[in-house]
Amino acid sequence: MLITQITSALTMWISLGVVIVAIGLYMNERISMELVSIGIVTGLLTLFAMPFAVGANGEPVQPDLLLNGFGNAALVTIMALLVIGHGMFQTGALDGPSRRLLQSYAVAPRLTMVAAYAAVYITSAFVNNTPVVVMFLPIMSAIAARTGMAPSKLLIPLSFVSVFGGMTTLIGSSTNLLAAETLLRLEGRELGFFELAPIGLALSAIGVAYIVILGPILLPNREAEGESSNKGTGKQFIAQIEVTHDHPMEGKQSVAGMFPDLPNMTVRMVQRGHEAILPPFEDLTLRPGDLIIVAATRTSLTEVLSRRPKLLRSIWRTGADSYDEASGNPPQLSLSEAVVAPGSRLISRTIDQMGYANRNDAVVLGVQRRSRMIRARLGEIRLESGDTLLLCGTRHAFDDMRTDRDLLLLDWSRTDLPDVTKAIYARLIALGVVLTAATGMLNILHAAMIGAVMMIVTGCLNVRQASRALDLRIFLLIGAALAMGASLEATGAADFVAQNAVAIAAPYGPLAILSVLFLTVALVTNLLSNSATAIIFTPIAIATARQLNLDPTPFVLTVIYASNCAFATPIAYQTNLLVMGPGHYRFADYVKFGTPLVLLIWVAFTAIAGWQFNLVGA
Repeated sequence: MLITQITSALTMWISLGVVIVAIGLYMNERISMELVSIGIVTGLLTLFAMPFAVGANGEPVQPDLLLNGFGNAALVTIMALLVIGHGMFQTGALDGPSRRLLQSYAVAPRLTMVAAYAAVYITSAFVNNTPVVVMFLPIMSAIAARTGMAPSKLLIPLSFVSVFGGMTTLIGSSTNLLAAETLLRLEGRELGFFELAPIGLALSAIGVAYIVILGPILLPNREAEGESSNKGTGKQFIAQIEVTHDHPMEGKQSVAGMFPDLPNMTVRMVQRGHEAILPPFEDLTLRPGDLIIVAATRTSLTEVLSRRPKLLRSIWRTGADSYDEASGNPPQLSLSEAVVAPGSRLISRTIDQMGYANRNDAVVLGVQRRSRMIRARLGEIRLESGDTLLLCGTRHAFDDMRTDRDLLLLDWSRTDLPDVTKAIYARLIALGVVLTAATGMLNILHAAMIGAVMMIVTGCLNVRQASRALDLRIFLLIGAALAMGASLEATGAADFVAQNAVAIAAPYGPLAILSVLFLTVALVTNLLSNSATAIIFTPIAIATARQLNLDPTPFVLTVIYASNCAFATPIAYQTNLLVMGPGHYRFADYVKFGTPLVLLIWVAFTAIAGWQFNLVGA
C-alpha cells in the first residue's frame, strides 16, 4: 500500500511537471507548437507506460485516456466550424454585411465597434457563445481586412467579450449549468436565472475596460506569413475591360469624369473603335465595343471581380478558349502574379501574341511596369523583362505553368477568387448552424458537422479548400491539452491543488477562502477545460462551506465566475481556439494579454464578494 501511494504521488508530480514544461515551451516559441504538442503526448504516453506510473486509484492509466482528446467533440466541432467559416469567406457571403459595417465604421468608427461588441455580449448571455463568435468572426475579419487593421487586434477581444456575456446568466455557459446542477444535487438549492448578474456585470465591466484601455497596447499587430504579399503592395496593374452586349458596364455614364461602378480604379483611356478617348471624361456613356483601360491595384481588381460575377464572366469569355458558354459560369478561378524572365522568348511580343496562356486556361488581367505610364489596349502592350502580369486562371492552369522558364509564376501570390454565385447557400448554411445550435434543436457538434458537409455538397468549397481550412496547429494543440488535462485528473493532481489551496486560506476567514478558491480555479481552468474545472471544484467548494457552516451559494458562484476566467491560454476555452487561426495568434499572446486580466478579475472579485456576500471583517 505504501509503495502504491509513493508511486502514485510520484506520477502526480511528474504530470504537474509536464504541464509546467509544456506551458514554458509554448511560450518560448523556439520550438514549433506542432512539435511541442506531439512531444507532450509522446512524453505522457511514455510516462504512463512505466511500471511505477499509476493513477490516484492505484491503477495504471490507459493510453486511450490520453489519446481520447484527438476524437474529442470540442475538437471536431472547432474543425467543422473552421470549414464553415472558410466557406463564408470563399463565397464572399459576408461582403454585404461587412460593407455596411465598414460604411458605418467610416462615419462613426468607435460607435460601430461598440455596437458590434455589445451585440456579442448581449447575445452570449442567452445562447451558447460559440455560434455567436462563429457568426461575428468573419465579419470582424472582413472589417480588419478592409480597414487595413490587423485581425489580431479584434479577435481575442471578440472571444473575451463573449465569455464575459456568458457569466451574467445561468444559461450563459455550460460551466454555469454544470455547477448549478451540482449545487441542486448536493444541497437542493436552485440558482436563479439572473443570480449571477450582479457580480457578473461588475466583473465584465472591469474586463471590458481592461480590453479597451490595454488592448491596443498589449495585443499583437500581426498578419499571417505571406498575407501581406497576397494583399498586394499597392502597385498598380494596367487592366482592360471589354464592354459587350448585356455587360454590367453597358450604358453606364461618367460622373464628374469618373465611373462610380469601377471604384478605386483610375480609367486611363476608353478605346472606341480607332478613337482613343482620354480623361477627363465628360458625359461619356459606355456602349458595346468599348475597351476600358484602367489602372488598379490587385486588391481593387479582386473586389470588383468578386462583387460582380458578370464582369468576371465577360473577361473569361473573351480570354479563355475553354469557357463554357452554356454553363454561363467560369470554373473555380484564382489570381496569381508572374514575372517575365530575363531572356524570355516573350520579350517584345504583345500580350495578344503570347497565346500559350489562353491555351492553359489562364488569361492576363493586367500588366505592371515600373518604368512609365502605359496608355494602350492591353493586348497591344509589348512585354519587357521584369514586367509583372496579373493572371486569372484555374488551379490546373497554374500547376502547368510552374515549369515555364519564360514566365516565372509567383506561386506564393496565388489567391482564390470568391465564388459569389454560391454566397446565398453559404449564408443559409451558416444561419442554419447558428439557429439550430442556439435554440437547442441540435448539439453544436452535430450542427457544425452537418454545416461543414453541406458547404462541400453545395459547392461553396471543394475538398481541397475545405482541407486548407483545417488548422493542424490547433488540432495538435487541443489534443495535447486534453491529454494533459486527463493526466492531471487521473493522477489526482487537480484535487490535490484544490484541497491544499483551500486549507492554506482556512485560518484567514471566509473571504480569504473565497479569494484563494477563485484564484486557484481561475489558474486551473486555463489548463483544463472550464467544464472539467467546474465539475472538480464545485463539490470541494460545497464541502468547504459545510465545514464552515456557511451558505454554499457564494462558494459555488465563486467557482462559476473563476471557471469562466478562461483568458490566459488558447486551450482554456473553445472560442479562444476558434479565433487563434484567423487572428494569427501564438500561445504567448494569450498569456501576455490574458494573465493580467485574470489577476485583475481576481482582485475585483475579492473586493466585490466581500461586499456582496457580507464577508468584510468576517
